[in-house]
Amino acid sequence: MIRIPKTLSRYLSLTFSLNLLGMAAILLGLIYMLDMVELLRRAAKFENVPLSLVIQMGFLKLPDIGQTIFPFIILFSALFTFWQLSRRQELVVLRSAGVSVWQFLAPIAAVAAAAGLLVAFVVNPLGAIFYGKFRLLENMYLDSDHSTVALFDEGLWLRQETLDGYAMLHADKVEMPSWKLQEVTTFFFDKSDIFTKRIDADAAQLKAGEWVFQEAVQNSVNEQPVRVPTLILPTNLTTREIEDSFSTPETMGFWNLPSFIATLDKTGFDSTRLRIHFQTLLAQPFLFMSMILLAAAVALRPQRQGGTFLFIVGGVVIGFVMFFLSSFLQAMGASHQIPVFLAAWSPALLGSLLGIAALLTLEDG
Repeated sequence: MIRIPKTLSRYLSLTFSLNLLGMAAILLGLIYMLDMVELLRRAAKFENVPLSLVIQMGFLKLPDIGQTIFPFIILFSALFTFWQLSRRQELVVLRSAGVSVWQFLAPIAAVAAAAGLLVAFVVNPLGAIFYGKFRLLENMYLDSDHSTVALFDEGLWLRQETLDGYAMLHADKVEMPSWKLQEVTTFFFDKSDIFTKRIDADAAQLKAGEWVFQEAVQNSVNEQPVRVPTLILPTNLTTREIEDSFSTPETMGFWNLPSFIATLDKTGFDSTRLRIHFQTLLAQPFLFMSMILLAAAVALRPQRQGGTFLFIVGGVVIGFVMFFLSSFLQAMGASHQIPVFLAAWSPALLGSLLGIAALLTLEDG
């Protein structure tokens, strides 16, 4: 087996990189225009929403959408690159010179892996910042209710430790940025998970190291209800920790995810969705390399009649199968039906195994 020259490696890497940039520009531009139509439709329902603001919101949202379609960009760029090389008979020359499929795929796979690292370590954190600003503008201009934020459909739930056990706090709405909770109900349990008392309050304010309940009614087991104008519950939670912990994965960058997950665990709530998101970002380079292998398995097959049509259809089918497989496994992981690692890494592992198996068949017959 001959060693592939560095000049050839640079040529293959550059060809794929240029195709990757071009494909990204085309697909992201198309998605931006479609998203702009939706934003303009929503903006038409409100007054004083300038076109410049809608354009800005479209750009702020684009990096988040781009991360979703980047596996497609890698796949289609690889397919187009292999089609170019085949059309110019360069693949035939490479194979005639004794270059194996693994040798000329290595530079392209390396570029794909680098793109995966770039997406996970740079694009994702920047996209999270931009998407957070988009959500802020969306709440200000495209949402009819500016006064409160509902973290869940049923309101906000928090769990915190107490001296005798723990407390579960529920509020219907939260006034931002004062962090004043409305219609608050707090359930207290001892260390044996036995219910001890309940506090109902019209409102509660989170201050430094304490919850301040206003117009509270305390109901203890085997005791009469007691009305208290002001009631204090010590806490070690801060507004920043709670707000960040309940952010969606789209608003959290790669480097901040570990601390967000720790905050969720500290409040006693499920962090599985964030853990899957974090592991999925770690798996990006391997997922992108698996796309190269799958694209090569389709593009390097012997061309027959109708080969171009089957070539395109095969690429589209692979892309959507991988997309739905990834979404399905992540949903199963979020519902605790499969482990987090399996939910995040299976698409990359399965794609790589299928691609390698297909290429071994083509290479060795």
